[in-house]
Amino acid sequence: MARLYVSALESLGHEVFLASTLRSHDKGARDQQLRLANRGAAEAQRLVETMRVDPPDLWFTYHLYHKAPDHLGPRVADALGLPYIVAEPSLAPKQQRGPWAQGYAHSLAALARADMLLPMTRDDADGLAAAGIPAGRIMPIAPFLDITPYRRARPAARRHIAERFGLDPEQPIAVTVAMMRSGDKLSSYRVLAQALKLLDDATLQLLVVGDGPCRAEVEALLARHACFAGKLAARSLPAVLAGCDLCLWPAVNEAYGMALLGAQAAGLPVVAGHTRGVPEIVANGRTGLLAPVGDAAAFAEAITSLLDDPRRRMAMAVAAADQAAERHSLDATRLTLDRAITQARHAR
Repeated sequence: MARLYVSALESLGHEVFLASTLRSHDKGARDQQLRLANRGAAEAQRLVETMRVDPPDLWFTYHLYHKAPDHLGPRVADALGLPYIVAEPSLAPKQQRGPWAQGYAHSLAALARADMLLPMTRDDADGLAAAGIPAGRIMPIAPFLDITPYRRARPAARRHIAERFGLDPEQPIAVTVAMMRSGDKLSSYRVLAQALKLLDDATLQLLVVGDGPCRAEVEALLARHACFAGKLAARSLPAVLAGCDLCLWPAVNEAYGMALLGAQAAGLPVVAGHTRGVPEIVANGRTGLLAPVGDAAAFAEAITSLLDDPRRRMAMAVAAADQAAERHSLDATRLTLDRAITQARHAR
C-alpha cells in the first residue's frame, strides 16, 4: 500500500522523497521504544537542517499506529511550517496501558498535530473521532490498487493457469491468496479447510497462492482439496486471479484484505468473513458473499450458493470489477488524495 501511495502522489505531479527506511522489530520493550524515540528526535533535527534551504511542500506519513509511531513528521513539519498528512492512521485505546503505552502516546500526539488524516476503514475513522480529532481533519480514503494489470489479464488467463497448475478449465476454480503464518492467517486457513470438508460439490478446485513458515501445516489442512502455487511474483498474480471463478478467504480479524481487492479487480466474486473492514470492500450480495467470521458451515453454504447459481456468480463478477474501478482504483484515489493535500495546505 505504501508503494501505491507513492504512485498516486507521483501521478498527481509530486516528487516523492523517502525520508526514512528504518524498520523496527520491537516487541514492546520500554527501553527500546525510548531509544527509538530519542533516535527519531535526533534524525528529525538532521532532516530539518538538511531540508531548511529547499524544504518540501508537505510531509506525508503512512500507517501510523502504536507499534510505528512517527517521531519524524511532527517535528519536521513544525520546524519547517509544512502541512502534515497521515495515511492509514489507527488508534487502539487498549494500548494506553501496557507495553505499547509509549508508542500509543506518541501516535496520539502526532495524530492530534496532523492537518489531514486518511483512514482506510470505518473502525479507524471512528477511533480518530472518539479521540477528539475534528471531523474536518478526517478524510476517509478507500483501499486501492492499480487495476490496469487486472483488466489486461482476462484474455486466455483460464487456459494458462489450467495448464500451469494442472487444473480442469471446464470445472469451477476458486483461489485463495494469503501468507501462511501463525495467528489470524492460520486461523483463516483452518476455517477454510473446515468449510471445504462440508461442501457437497466435489468438482470445485482450489488454487492456493502463498507461502510462509506455516506452509506444511496449511498443506496438511488442505491436502485433499487444493493445489498449491507457492509464492508468486506480484506481476503474475493478476493473470492467475483472472483465470479463476471466485475468491475464498475467511478473513479472521482481517483489516480489509488487499488480496480480496485484487480478486474483485480481476472480476471475481468473493466469499469472505464478515469482519472489520472487509464489508467496506466486499459488497455483501452484490460483489460477493460474507459469512459470520469463523463460521465454517456458513462459509461453505455461501460457496455452494455461488457454485449452484452461475448467473448470479457472473453478475457478481461484473459488479466486483466495476466497483474496483469506481471506488478502489488509482484514478478514484487521486481525486480524494488531491483534495486532502489541498485542504492540508490551506490549514497551514
